[in-house]
Amino acid sequence: MSEPDPENLRMSEPLNPSLSTVLNTRSRDILRMIVDAYVETGAPVGSRTLARKMGLFLSPATIRNVMADLEELGLLTSPHTSAGRMPTDRGLRLYVDGLLERGNLGRDEQEIIEGQCAASGRSVTQVLEEATRLLSDLSRCAGLVMAPKQDEAPKHIEFVPLGPGRALVVLVTESGNVENRIIDVPMGLPPSSLAEAGNYLSARLRGRSLGDAQAEIEEEVRSQRAQLDELTSRVVQAGLATWAGGERGGALIVRGQAQLLSDIQAIEDLERIRHLFSVLEQKEAMLRMLSLTEKAEGVQIFIGAENELFGVAGCSTVIAPFYNQQQQIVGAIGVIGPTRIDYARIIPMVDYTAKVIGRLLG
Repeated sequence: MSEPDPENLRMSEPLNPSLSTVLNTRSRDILRMIVDAYVETGAPVGSRTLARKMGLFLSPATIRNVMADLEELGLLTSPHTSAGRMPTDRGLRLYVDGLLERGNLGRDEQEIIEGQCAASGRSVTQVLEEATRLLSDLSRCAGLVMAPKQDEAPKHIEFVPLGPGRALVVLVTESGNVENRIIDVPMGLPPSSLAEAGNYLSARLRGRSLGDAQAEIEEEVRSQRAQLDELTSRVVQAGLATWAGGERGGALIVRGQAQLLSDIQAIEDLERIRHLFSVLEQKEAMLRMLSLTEKAEGVQIFIGAENELFGVAGCSTVIAPFYNQQQQIVGAIGVIGPTRIDYARIIPMVDYTAKVIGRLLG
């Protein structure tokens, strides 16, 4: 294949500076039309199809040359020799970052989201579950949300040995919720130190939130090291840190996996969906991915395997954070589906839903 034609790929106006490739108007238009057609049909797009869409402006031969250059740049690919082209993950990233014309969410959809997410008489979890289900229905993808961690007053905390260097921390809240996490403890720790750590924390946490009690307990542990066994102190600090400073999200809610099965184009799509279901079950990895919203403002878009925490080729995730009254990120909501999701429609939909959730929780 020949080198990309400089005239064909010359920049006509700046794109996102992070993009390694810049294209002229003709190349952008062709790439945009290929992505739009791929999003609509899931099938490769041929030069004759594009020529008909573009009228008499370009011949199929000219379009084929542009497509070949775009393929050389890694923006397009062809499933086999005689087929048309479809965008690669890199091509989709360029499209989303520099070519996509994002629309505004229609008033009808805004009212649906606001009405269905109304918080009157419902718990935070119920509001988030409804928002996730609604986002799944509207986007025809799987909806997911990282729920804010509830700083609920604990009633009892206990450390259970699991084996050398490991212990299970069991926390029972005043409302009866039971949560548990695994922590690292010193090797050869005697059971008496675990019991002493549990008694110490239970006595001081009762009736108080972890946030209120954390600083005071840490100072008390430091000042009473002489009275409190060194190993017990380390267990207390490890267990307290696990609850007071752990993952921001208290829960991951996923709704609408069945939506991903409703529009399968080929057997390889089905295999990707099966892989995706497996990933959705790995909630720890999903929570880590959602927590990336803390590192940047606004809607975040992960395409294909470009995110090492996700790593599913053929799938994309669109997520946005929501904030409390202090403008602190307390959770994130979004959708996950095939890479050919309707980005122009789904991005503003996710953004608007996150803002509604933030207002309701505030």
